[in-house]
Amino acid sequence: MIKSVCGYCGVGCGIEFDTSKLVGDISYPTNEGLLCAKGVSELHTIQTSSRLLRPQIKQDGKFTTIDWDTSIKYIASKIKKTNPEKIAFYLSGQLLTEDYYIANKLAKGFINTNNVDTNSRTCMASAVVAHKKAFGVDYVPVSMKDIKKANLLILVGSNAAEAHVVFFNKIKKELKRGLKLVVIDPRVTLTTNAAHLHLQIKVGSDIDFFNLVCQRLINDEKINMDYIEKYTNNFDIYKNKLSREAKTKMLKRTGLSKEQFEEFIQLFYENENIISAWTMGLNQSVQGVDKNLSLINMHLITGKINKAGNGPFSLTGQPNAMGGREVGGLSTTLAVHLDFEPESIKKVEEFWKTSGIKNQRGLTSCEIVDEALKGNIEILIISHTDPIYHLPNRTKVEEAFKNIPLIVEVNAYENSETSPFAHIKLPAAPWGEKDGTQTNMDRTITKQKKVTRTSIDCKPDWEVFKLIAWELGLKDSFNYENVEEIFQEFQEITKISTNQHLDIHKMKEDTFIWGKNLFKDNKYLTTNQKANIHFVKNENLSEKTSKEFPFILLTGRTRDQWHSGTKTAHVDKLKKYKPLEYVEINPNDAKDLEIKNGDMVDVTSARGEITLEAKVTPDVREKTIFIPVSVKKINYLTLDLVDKESFEPDYNHSAVRVKSITRI
Repeated sequence: MIKSVCGYCGVGCGIEFDTSKLVGDISYPTNEGLLCAKGVSELHTIQTSSRLLRPQIKQDGKFTTIDWDTSIKYIASKIKKTNPEKIAFYLSGQLLTEDYYIANKLAKGFINTNNVDTNSRTCMASAVVAHKKAFGVDYVPVSMKDIKKANLLILVGSNAAEAHVVFFNKIKKELKRGLKLVVIDPRVTLTTNAAHLHLQIKVGSDIDFFNLVCQRLINDEKINMDYIEKYTNNFDIYKNKLSREAKTKMLKRTGLSKEQFEEFIQLFYENENIISAWTMGLNQSVQGVDKNLSLINMHLITGKINKAGNGPFSLTGQPNAMGGREVGGLSTTLAVHLDFEPESIKKVEEFWKTSGIKNQRGLTSCEIVDEALKGNIEILIISHTDPIYHLPNRTKVEEAFKNIPLIVEVNAYENSETSPFAHIKLPAAPWGEKDGTQTNMDRTITKQKKVTRTSIDCKPDWEVFKLIAWELGLKDSFNYENVEEIFQEFQEITKISTNQHLDIHKMKEDTFIWGKNLFKDNKYLTTNQKANIHFVKNENLSEKTSKEFPFILLTGRTRDQWHSGTKTAHVDKLKKYKPLEYVEINPNDAKDLEIKNGDMVDVTSARGEITLEAKVTPDVREKTIFIPVSVKKINYLTLDLVDKESFEPDYNHSAVRVKSITRI
């Protein structure tokens, strides 16, 4: 029996594999034997008709098979001739930690480009920045098991029943115990159907809502002044600024009635232990950091944090987005939670035995696109992700990628939307064909083990980066035989992290939770060890609707598909739940536009147009539509407006119009 961990979402379920099937690991604390349909079917996604099995190079517009030696030599020769500032790496939360570590080390430490970003930029960057601003460090102070001690769970901008299925199944179990559930979401979803209270707020009003809550808590003297005085900064400034915000105006912007708000407040007052959990509905916003902070403030002023059953819980989207944050996979960090200050650079250079690391952050994903349009990116190495599909304003991204002389795609599958833009494709080992570690959303590191042999001409991503390093003359610095050696080195470098909070060097078993009791005694990693309360307000910075584009587009996952369906779309039983492509529209809007259920409609923004089947449903508010991210062309519609601090795109506030083409 092989024990491993699932490679889909941030829950990170433990699994067991015998000779024919996958089952949930009953002894693993995250899932206690539970698996979702994706996890159960993961074995069937290893070998599909879309697997990339040989290195390929584009010649005269067509891909032809080449050998590894030729491809690596070609890539290394181009790197040697290119200014490091014009080289970029784009990584993925679906890489294992060892893959991430080697790529980051190679790029920042030895090629000397800090242009190393990850698709976590598009999902978790806002939470990362908010954690650092509030706590002094990127740290999630809640774990999944804490819901067993909670009396009230507030889910905001999270359709956990479809995006974090096993975690939500555990929530449902706690509901039977007596846990109360509030869901704040502009849509009706499988998650809202289980809630005691669904607050169907207007898109973009999250800050107004939490400011309104905190204002009310202060006015009703339901805050914890002892906690505030001992463990937080800036409360008086925050209180004064917050008091000037008009509650009637804020409530109106949320679209909620006074009665709905009162019902929420009473639930908050009646329950001692409170957890608030969120994901892309807050993060993917032009004010994503501020939305995170507005929620965190609620816990800081009530002292409902750092004790069992309480706290703000950022739900990670991808299986190893947390691991990527640990190694430094974002272009705004260097390594092991260190940034680009001279002292941190010196520590990392001494550890890696290198020099020349630049003391400035690298380009983020959208900035790479902007620089490529200017001709300033000459090499882009993409690993286990699909930026043509998932980056906003796809028309712009496609133009940028056409302008990059060398794009290397390291992927297990050849049916990505990025594939036609690549010049070299290298076959990587997918989940099930490689060993390594990943960290789930509550900081649990688990070893992922092979359940089958690696396909004959495929390599794990870390080995691809190692071969490039060797060809660059860096064999001594990248002389690894296996993932165990890489992880041991990673463990050692975590010792130089701030206050050694990233205590991964202590891990000896197959499963380990780093940073246990990091905020013990409510001491944070800020200058004075107190948490920072930040006043934020809704600046209404997102794209505005207009007569031409009167609808707001919402995006999100569906339960049994993973992103674009690269793997899951090949599993027959996963297709039965929902189709991959559709658009939800409110019945009143459909009636006005003479759209019937099942009609084909054009959805158009200022950036592009796509055609989808209409699903007429009251699950979305009027003047709002929903398109799942399994629609591969969805980002022809979205806007590349980003948060000024996290640089995360505003995926959930694009202005569009809808028109029936069935009835023309």
